[in-house]
Amino acid sequence: MKPSSDVSQSIPLTVLLTLSGGLMDAYSYMCRDKVFANAQTGNILLFGVHLVEGNLPVSLRYLIPVLAFAAGITAAELFCRLIGEDKRLHWRQLVLIAEALILAGVAFIPAGYSLPANSLISFACGAQVESFRVLSGGRGVATTMCIGNLRAATQHLCDYRFSRDKAALQSGLLYLGIITVFVCGAITGDLLVDIIGEYAILGSAELLLAGAMLMHIRKES
Repeated sequence: MKPSSDVSQSIPLTVLLTLSGGLMDAYSYMCRDKVFANAQTGNILLFGVHLVEGNLPVSLRYLIPVLAFAAGITAAELFCRLIGEDKRLHWRQLVLIAEALILAGVAFIPAGYSLPANSLISFACGAQVESFRVLSGGRGVATTMCIGNLRAATQHLCDYRFSRDKAALQSGLLYLGIITVFVCGAITGDLLVDIIGEYAILGSAELLLAGAMLMHIRKES
């Protein structure tokens, strides 16, 4: 049996989570008042802009998801510390299942209630960010945003330019692939919003459940 940590660092799982991450961000922006579920830098920026303009209600639209994101990170850390590794279900699997249930619930929040919907999405995203931070080979990775992956891709490609180290080239291309997967998730999210509106987030929930199932299958193999 492979160590459970290897399962959570696999490329197939990273692809599923990254597709979900792109879909979540597109959904919250396109369907829920143009708030970012994952890109908290954008939310913090827009919070500051609207705050200085004296528009407190709109500024809170961006601040509360940021706080929910931090709460999701805290919840995932507590999961890890309280549940640990010695369970039939790895704590990361439980995070994915809980995240999927939260997102499924968001699908049934009416269109006029975007703040609670975005806050729940950001909470789920924060839990995912905290739980899945490492790719196979010990590489750091983000499945819900691109800036860290873009930095890593550029660094590795620069390393290859000067060293001709094929491992650096492979890492750089891997990170570019992850960014491409995120874009595919965002495109999928936008298409689903056009077709089924608020229910589009169910696609993200399905991807997360598939990830939890993949972890279980690979752990048992």
